[in-house]
Amino acid sequence: MKPTTLEQGRHAEQACCEFLQQQGLRLLQKNFQGRHGEIDLIMLDKKTLVFVEVRYRKNNDYGGPLASITAHKQKHIIATAQLFLQQQPAYKDVRIDVVGMSKKPQNDAYTTFDQYHYEWIKNAI
Repeated sequence: MKPTTLEQGRHAEQACCEFLQQQGLRLLQKNFQGRHGEIDLIMLDKKTLVFVEVRYRKNNDYGGPLASITAHKQKHIIATAQLFLQQQPAYKDVRIDVVGMSKKPQNDAYTTFDQYHYEWIKNAI
C-alpha cells in the first residue's frame, strides 16, 4: 500500500531530524502548533535555538522543495516561532533554518536519513 502524503511528510521530517542530529543539533520538540501553523522541528545548535522548516518534494516538476516557501508561508513560520519564544523566553540566540529534501535513487540509501538529498540553509528566514 502506497504511503499517504502525510505519512511521507512525517517520514521526511524524521529523516531530517536524524540528519540534523548527525550534524550535532539536539532535538527539543517536533511539530509545535500555533494558531498560524506549525514548526516542524525545534532544535538546539550549541546555544542557538533553531526552528527548522522541512520541505520535501518527490520531484521538481513544480519547483524544488525550497521554491515552495512563499512569503505567506514565511510569515506563518515567523509568527509561530514568536509564539514559541513567548512561551519559552529564556532563548535569546535564535535562527530559522530550512531543509529542502528530495529522494535519492533507492539503491543509494542505507539508513532512514540517507534516503534523501538535503539542502540545509541556515538563517533562511
